[in-house]
Amino acid sequence: MNDFLEQIWWGNPVKNYFITGGIILFVWLLKKFISRYFAGLLFRVVHSIWKDVDKKSFVNLVVKPLGFFLLILVSIVTLYKLNFPEELNPTIYKYTIKEIVHCFGTIILIVSFIGLLLRIIDFIALILEKRANLTPDQTDNQLIVFFKDFFKVILVIIGVMLVLRFAFDQNIGGLLTGLSIVGAAIALALRESIENLIASFIIFFDKPFVTGDLVKVQNITGTVERIGLRSTRIRTDQKTYVTVPNKQMVDSILDNLSLRTQRRADLKLELGLNTPAAVTEQFIGGIEKILSRKEIESYNVHLSDITHTALVIVSDYYTAPVTIKEFNQLKQEVNLQSLRLMEELKIEIAGASTDIRLQKQD
Repeated sequence: MNDFLEQIWWGNPVKNYFITGGIILFVWLLKKFISRYFAGLLFRVVHSIWKDVDKKSFVNLVVKPLGFFLLILVSIVTLYKLNFPEELNPTIYKYTIKEIVHCFGTIILIVSFIGLLLRIIDFIALILEKRANLTPDQTDNQLIVFFKDFFKVILVIIGVMLVLRFAFDQNIGGLLTGLSIVGAAIALALRESIENLIASFIIFFDKPFVTGDLVKVQNITGTVERIGLRSTRIRTDQKTYVTVPNKQMVDSILDNLSLRTQRRADLKLELGLNTPAAVTEQFIGGIEKILSRKEIESYNVHLSDITHTALVIVSDYYTAPVTIKEFNQLKQEVNLQSLRLMEELKIEIAGASTDIRLQKQD
């Protein structure tokens, strides 16, 4: 048996293959338990920062990518102890099979590690979102979404740099220097995207609006559902989903309808010229009485103009920032009561009746 284990197959003793395969099989079978153990150790670090972290949620989120990363790491380290057989190491396009396998192994290891960090970022964002939901201010929520995406992009860029450095053996410093000129050209080509990125920072720190606000920008009116790195998503009053570049949200005149203190409604009535002054004055008093209700905070009613066709009564009134449904219901009630008042006072709308006179010429 010992003679068999000491035999050399493809440049390695047989026992080395058994040891390597046994270690990889052991880790593969127990990766769930091992990853849970390491997830528990990692949880202690997170728990020292955030005391109200749920351990079960953290472990369930991290254990799968952590187990995959540990399996890849142990496999690469274990296989590295074996001598790569020269019989299986031909040269393909100036690269040997050993170099190609090493490159793929490094890429998989880096990708799995970056994936683990992305999961941790998702969990941290989840914790912060739960805390932000306890406050009425929505600014914290949109900052969490923004910086979660921002740090994910940074991690992906770092992952690409690590792949270039360790998998393809590229000099990152020299590469960055060489890419500086190319980066300047790309920056000019992507000027609008960079402007939108800068505008997103302006939105988050200047806070002209937050997620959930009802805004009007250009010809678009709707509720802000998401603020991203490049654009803002708005659910319009037609229930469509509009994407507006952040630069336009900053440069355009934006009306934040959610921040208004009152809603305004206008009522314009044109009475017939045959309406007596006493009746007109009584009608103005009746409109004031109609508008003297608890839902209306202030109002103005006056005889605005006397034209050759009508007596113009103009009134404007203001309510609290109620919903559009409640506001329209109130407007309807005011309009109907105004019509009933005109019927009671027997007032005609200007132009409602027309007299036609025929004159016979001699």
